[in-house]
Amino acid sequence: MTDEMSTRKINSFQKQKNKQEMQRMVVSFALMIFFTIVAFALVAMEIPSTYVIPILLLLAFVQVGFQFFYFMHLKDKGHEVPAQIIYGGIFITVMIALTFTIITWW
Repeated sequence: MTDEMSTRKINSFQKQKNKQEMQRMVVSFALMIFFTIVAFALVAMEIPSTYVIPILLLLAFVQVGFQFFYFMHLKDKGHEVPAQIIYGGIFITVMIALTFTIITWW
């Protein structure tokens, strides 16, 4: 009986954990859709690009973060190596972009 009860508790805990994870993913997806609509609205309102471009870049970075953490599961245990590879790639990309920007403007 104890094995059956502990199995039920584990299954109940796993179901609750899966439900919470699904709720987080749905909220994340809804936020990404909202950010996309905001981006389209900003462009449609014909606001000067001086203001729109930084906001669009910020929204894009937030969406990339949601993609990495929730849909690519980089926040989960066991995904440390892929996370390090992706973060390393982002770091190298930023450094290359910064280097070429400095070389161009210098």
